[in-house]
Parts: sequence; structure tokens; C-alpha cells
Amino acid sequence: MTIYLDFEKPLAEIEGKAAELRSLARTTEGMDVEDEAKGLDKKAADLLKSLYADLTPWRKCQVARHPERPHCKDYIDALFTEWTPLAGDRNFADDDAVMGGLARLEGRPVMVIGHEKGNDTKSRIERNFGMARPEGYRKAIRLMDLADRFGIPVVTLVDTPGAYPGKGAEERGQSEAIARATETCLRLQVPLVSVIIGEGGSGGAVAFATANRVAMLQHSIYSVISPEGCASILWKDAEKMREAAEALRLTAQNLAELGVCDRIIPEATGGAHRNRAATIDAVGKAIGAMLSELTGQDGKALRDNRRKKYLGLGTRGLAA
Repeated sequence: MTIYLDFEKPLAEIEGKAAELRSLARTTEGMDVEDEAKGLDKKAADLLKSLYADLTPWRKCQVARHPERPHCKDYIDALFTEWTPLAGDRNFADDDAVMGGLARLEGRPVMVIGHEKGNDTKSRIERNFGMARPEGYRKAIRLMDLADRFGIPVVTLVDTPGAYPGKGAEERGQSEAIARATETCLRLQVPLVSVIIGEGGSGGAVAFATANRVAMLQHSIYSVISPEGCASILWKDAEKMREAAEALRLTAQNLAELGVCDRIIPEATGGAHRNRAATIDAVGKAIGAMLSELTGQDGKALRDNRRKKYLGLGTRGLAA
């Protein structure tokens, strides 16, 4: 069953009517409704195109969080071969919110690390809705160090509302783990490319996405805080999330203008969930292209260019 967002309700009505007509025709002998159903299909397609022609930042937040959107595991299963998962931080535990392991992308060995939200109630609880604990970030550090040691490029897939803020996570050093993961990204001497496939929330995303190249799906978001959290702090009213989403400049288009995002990956009309295969294929091509751009650079240049990129953020337009 298709899940519709609140701004898609008119679309749900039209597509629902088309489905009802076809269902009625299947149970009523001699009834031909195909022409009428096709007319509704065209009307729905036109409406979908209109709705997604100019999404507001808040609506992009809703699309980025869509429960049917492809997640990290979907990309790993479809794009990578010889996937060998690696688990645990060798200190406390394994964190199911973070997937990581060795694989090949079109024959090229890579280390893949990403947030996994899960796709049903059971898996979402097991994956903690993609919110990593300290052991998840320490696992990522271990895998990035392993890749650095053997000269293997690192690919990260970011999709998290933020790091888990629970008491246990704080007791085990959540802030320190995020900071060390970010520092590890900055010192790697192998190519590091990142794709924001859904939400890129706060330091929990930065710890994976401090990369040589950062790509974002067309309707993904990347921000220092969620719009709801921002609204609660600034206006003491979480219902002002629409205004906060505008102010945060969290869309891929905003971040490309600011120099945070290097590449925007197009999605199907209606979002990645409406054509998962095409979206996953586009992400795979973008990762391959970004890795090719970095091939041949020596380790020191990769590290220095990455550091220079992030030190330079926010300085556009300033006098030298």
C-alpha cells in the first residue's frame, strides 16, 4: 500500500479512484473502465509533477523521511558485490544503526559505511531508527582506519535524524565518539566520498560526511538540527518547523550554493520511493564518478584537499 505524505492527499484521492475502478471492473463481468482509469492516471501524473515542481524546504524534509525511501541496506544489496559485513567496536558492542564492511563497486574494492533506519516496525526498533550510539561511531572509526591502512577508498551513506541522545549513549561518550569519527574523516589518506540518501542530521551525519566529495539526493536534507528542534529552541514552538526549515537552508540546492554539496543526484518525480531502482542506479553512478575524480591523487593531497575544503566553508565572498 502506498504511503502518502500530507501534501499528497489530493493525489491519493485520484490514484485511489483509479484503483477502485480497476478493482470494480475485475469483479464485474463486461465492465470496461480502462479509458476512464487511464484518464485518472494522467490526471494523477500531472498533479504529481505539479506538486514536486517546486517543493518547499519543509516538504523536502517530509520526502527525505518517507518510510518507503530506499535505505542503506537497499543500496548495499543492489550496488555492491562481495559484501562482507564487519561488526563491533572491539570495546563495548555492535551497533545495528550503523552498517559497515568491505565490498566491491564495479570491481573496485571499497569500505562501505552507512546509517540504516530499517523498513518495518521490528527492524526500525532494532536499528534504532538510524540513530547511532557511541559504539556505532567507534565501529566506523575502526573501519575507516582499516581502509586507510590498506589503501581502500571509503564510501559513506548518510541517513540519520541525528546521533542517539539517550542516557546510556551519553555515559559511553557520545560527543567524544562523534568528534573522533569526524577527526578520522579529516586524517584519512584514501578517497572518501559520501552520499546523503535521506536525512543528514547534525553531528551524527557530519561524522560520516566530512568527505572529499559530498553528493545529495535531490530531495534529501542536511542540517545542524532538525526543523522541529530548531523551532523549539528559537520560538519555543515545534509547530513553527516550516519557518525553521526555510531558515536552516537544508536542501541539496541550498547546500550546493554554499559549497557543502558537490553533486545533486536527481530523483524520480514523486521522490526516490516512487522509482527505487532508478534512484539506486543513479547513486551508484554518482559514487563511481566521484571515486574516479579522486583516483590517482596521493594520500597527502587527498587529506590536505579535504581539510582545505572544510576550513574554507563559510568564506565565500569574503575578502582575502
